Amino acid sequence: MKKLALAAALSIVATGAFAGGYVQPVMEPVVIVEDTSSSAGGILVPILALILIAAAVAAND
Repeated sequence: MKKLALAAALSIVATGAFAGGYVQPVMEPVVIVEDTSSSAGGILVPILALILIAAAVAAND
């Protein structure tokens, strides 16, 4: 009976030792948001400049 009580006491103590075992920390993935511009933004200004230059040349003739 003493061995059974000793085994029960040791099993209770042993489970408490492993209760807070090592767990790898969970890291959230980093989300990178990049601003995108429309493709028309890079070509719109030169086209308007060409139209204004063409209108100015046509008005001088």
